[in-house]
Amino acid sequence: MFETLEDVRRDLSGRLDQAAKARSLPMHVPTVVTSDVDARTMVLREFDSEAWTLRFHTDARAPKVAVIEADPRMAVLFYDKGAKVQIRVRGHGRILRDDSVTEQAWATSDNFARRCYLGKEPGAVSDTPTSGLPFEFEGIEPTDDQLIPARENFAVLLIEITAVEWFYLAHSGHMRAQFERRADDCQNDWQGRWVSP
Repeated sequence: MFETLEDVRRDLSGRLDQAAKARSLPMHVPTVVTSDVDARTMVLREFDSEAWTLRFHTDARAPKVAVIEADPRMAVLFYDKGAKVQIRVRGHGRILRDDSVTEQAWATSDNFARRCYLGKEPGAVSDTPTSGLPFEFEGIEPTDDQLIPARENFAVLLIEITAVEWFYLAHSGHMRAQFERRADDCQNDWQGRWVSP
């Protein structure tokens, strides 16, 4: 099934590509870890197989944004129990606010998704359980005009993958492979190796 490192690399790329496109897949919501060893589940919005980047959306006011900007080292953990495949990613995160990637991400989001950025600053303390949204938008889809203030709170988290590990669980024997991006300018120049599980 996986005879060569190139087979594994194709599998990795295909799984990440599909995970970004299909909400029903377990890898659609990986665990994202910042350099302060804080972890959270996030929705994978895009995998670019040419640049080997992962795209997520975030509130620009979220505490993790300052952490990433101070130290961009990040990790992402994907797991598909049914397929028995785990993918561990290491890379560098960048917060994008006012560029073509962010504009395109905002433009292709629906108004219910954009509504999240109308809320209070993530982590704001409340005396009662709260979504953080203004009362008038609880369960309501805002209009484009009502969402204008939300845009300034919207940002993209783009993670450039520098290393990736693929782990396959099998009764006949587990398999594990690691890939690292070479330090030169060629984005698709990866060095792979098989390692003991």
